Amino acid sequence: MRVVDVFVDELDLVKLGFEGAIPADTGRPAYHPAILLKIYIYGYLNRIPSSRRLEREAQRNVELMWLTGRLMPDFKTIANFRKDNSKAIRGVCRQFVVLCQQLGLFEENLVAIDGSKFKAVNNRDRNFTSAKLKRRMEEIESIINRYLTALDETDRQEPSVAQPKAARLQEKIDKLKAQMKELQVIETQLNESPDKQVSLTDPDARSMMTRGTGIVGYNVQTAVDTQHHLIVAHEVTNVGSDRDLLSSMAKQAREAMASDTLSVVADRGYFKSEQILACHDAGITAYVPKPMTSGAKADGRFNNDAFIYDAAKNEYICPAGEALIWRFSSVEKGLTLHRYWSSNCQGCVLKSKCTPSKQRRVRRWEHEAVLEEMQNRLSNAPDMLRVRKRTVEHPFGTLKQWMGATHFLTRKLNGVSAEMSLNVLAYNLKRIMKILGTSSLMKALSA
Repeated sequence: MRVVDVFVDELDLVKLGFEGAIPADTGRPAYHPAILLKIYIYGYLNRIPSSRRLEREAQRNVELMWLTGRLMPDFKTIANFRKDNSKAIRGVCRQFVVLCQQLGLFEENLVAIDGSKFKAVNNRDRNFTSAKLKRRMEEIESIINRYLTALDETDRQEPSVAQPKAARLQEKIDKLKAQMKELQVIETQLNESPDKQVSLTDPDARSMMTRGTGIVGYNVQTAVDTQHHLIVAHEVTNVGSDRDLLSSMAKQAREAMASDTLSVVADRGYFKSEQILACHDAGITAYVPKPMTSGAKADGRFNNDAFIYDAAKNEYICPAGEALIWRFSSVEKGLTLHRYWSSNCQGCVLKSKCTPSKQRRVRRWEHEAVLEEMQNRLSNAPDMLRVRKRTVEHPFGTLKQWMGATHFLTRKLNGVSAEMSLNVLAYNLKRIMKILGTSSLMKALSA
């Protein structure tokens, strides 16, 4: 509680961009943003994220009364503060990471990067993709046809029985037709959407796959330092895949840690040639295992790893000792690829173990040496993936436990980002209080 008070009092709220930090010359003065920020940080530290619950706590919780000077804003004022100051709240979270960096807590210069899916307030039934919409429309058409058939059958029954039944069936048909019209409106929105998805409750939420099932939510990215397990950088996205996020998260982590050199480790989901090259060009050392996408090894044939590249001759040597020479280059999906093959495959005794085609052809990216260098680093550091697992997965489990079954409470990317920043700030505060102790942290904050 006292840590929160000292931390917020030391912040430059005007520089961070909080609304109301400079009082207006006219009108009734609003609550100072420092008061509302203290309420939220205290709330998230104690797993009270709801603005209505925070309103009640400000009226009955002695600790919060001390922290706010017995000011008691209503829930709408508290909720609007989080909604209107999303960027500034994210800045507060970054400011605490800067403090950690100044205290020398990031000496290892190694971070683990990972992403996890968090649920939005949007129910799955309120999210539509093309396949889901088509399936729902077909279901409604089938039910309408069944009711129409039943309506025809009532014509052959006694009027005293037929009329009430026909009225009920007609009412159901009218409701289904109204639903069909709503779905047709959604279909128009779906066709206009860039990613062919529409979420009705939270328009920024997206349907994402999670270990064989799907949720409607957000993909939260974190970079966690391996020394003290502090979250040095985080970002909330509505992109379901991690493949395009490695270099941006690594650069954010390096900036937060104010380090000239940085090593990052991530799982196979982050492996993308262009992203690894971007890290290499930025001077960031990456450790990302290569996924096995080829089916050759599963079919009992030689994988591409069995072919040794000779850089001096620009050719590959196959398991039979034959040279696969350069043939031509092409551009596929923006990547320049070189093609290699041998003319002696037809008479090779190992051909059945190598390829069902006429020749075994090997592709090589123009920057393949960067990927090979990274795989050699991984081979020489076999514990690196275990370090990743024990570093970055625990914070996600802790955050999800704090946030409960529903995860996010706010809507849209802006609000969700502010909510995530408050959770990350609370997590980092608790970690630092464990590492340094409350008294030492308060001295560091006041320095």
